[in-house]
Amino acid sequence: MNIKSILTNYVTFEEKALINRFFKHEDILPLINQLPTEFKVEELGISVNGKSINAIKWGNGKTRIMLWSQMHGDEATGTMALVDLLNFLKLDSEPVKLISKNCKLLIIPMVNPDGAAAFTRRNAQQIDINRDFIQTATPEGKILKQARNDFEPSFGFNLHDQTTLWSVDGTLKPATLSYLAPAFDKALSINEVRENAMLIIADMFKELDQLLPNHIGLFDDEYEPRAFGDNFQKAGTSTILIEAGGYQNDSEKQQIRKYFFASILSGLTSIASKSYEKQSTDNYFAIPQNNKQIFHLMINNLLLNDIKVSIGINYDECPNTDGMSTYKSYSVQDIGDLSFCDAYQVYDARDCKLNGDIFFNKAADFNLSKEGQIILAFNNGHLLT
Repeated sequence: MNIKSILTNYVTFEEKALINRFFKHEDILPLINQLPTEFKVEELGISVNGKSINAIKWGNGKTRIMLWSQMHGDEATGTMALVDLLNFLKLDSEPVKLISKNCKLLIIPMVNPDGAAAFTRRNAQQIDINRDFIQTATPEGKILKQARNDFEPSFGFNLHDQTTLWSVDGTLKPATLSYLAPAFDKALSINEVRENAMLIIADMFKELDQLLPNHIGLFDDEYEPRAFGDNFQKAGTSTILIEAGGYQNDSEKQQIRKYFFASILSGLTSIASKSYEKQSTDNYFAIPQNNKQIFHLMINNLLLNDIKVSIGINYDECPNTDGMSTYKSYSVQDIGDLSFCDAYQVYDARDCKLNGDIFFNKAADFNLSKEGQIILAFNNGHLLT
């Protein structure tokens, strides 16, 4: 399979109805309902606010694979990639034939439609669904758990978004994608189930690192007893976590969705062809770790209190009440020697005049000017220019 060639032709199967992160249940539903007959659509249940949670079955093989996205309503990249995948599976191509022959897929896009409606992480009960495996107080959690129990998948793809402030160790680049084979116990033990997930991720990284060098990391390996991925791993489903992070000039993640799709497709072909069986866990552990050495914005060479420092500024992205957009609230997150860090935007304050005050852990409320022209300005956390 030539992933690079497939991405070159992405426009032929990219879902044109999804152009940003703010699509809703009502946007996804017609895309599912118009699928050809070889895609079997089933309503699994309804959310707190009565929105349907749907699954699509496809494929004729024996190996069962379950893929689910948007447990967190504001993490939409996986859903975009899954809808693109559904379009790709309609095509007459060798990867599609391989997967269809050897695998049966159960795809659940948008597990949390109420969260998507408000563009918030949690569901309408204000519960984080991905911390609800044990208690299962949410209807969405019950549906997801029952879907796995009924389908009994050998493999699972758990699709999320992570903060854009994760970077790849040793590169000072944003972690555009992060992978993980979640732990099933506190000791981070490795059994055959988890090892298979690691081997598939090693296959994925081998392909994707060529397309996205220095932008793929290994997500933080910490056991979370309430999370679905960790518990599905424990239950015998080799679970692959994929997280979408940040990429330069791609706030709506329209470029990232392509790499996300490529990760899923690479993982599916690894399973269908069993190429992962030739992999080594050494290659999994060789994937660079995630760390946090980038800021959203950094100012270098700023004279502050008679010493030259760098300023690291990050924003919190908050949903507007309509759920169709966000606003960014900027705050000062570090002051001092940031020579080991980088940022999405970097400013050189040499020969600049500072107007206003800068305080650590407070809203950005100042401007920088050079030769009478303002080059950067904040007003109580809002970026003006």
